[in-house]
Amino acid sequence: MIFCVVPEELAPELYDRMVAYYADDPGVEVIIDRRKSERRDAPGENGAHRRELRDRRRPRVPGEFPPLDPE
Repeated sequence: MIFCVVPEELAPELYDRMVAYYADDPGVEVIIDRRKSERRDAPGENGAHRRELRDRRRPRVPGEFPPLDPE
């Protein structure tokens, strides 16, 4: 499913035109974006809802590989 998102400010002039344009494509749905603000920027208690950025990769194991005996 592909969503064609129309900003709410442009919906009066674009929504009907986009619905008509994609009428023959069942894989596309035209929707109006009615969000008022970003969810990530919503203030929590003393900024507790801040997004945490960190390196999620596992740290390397310290040390060296043992020597290999050629046979």
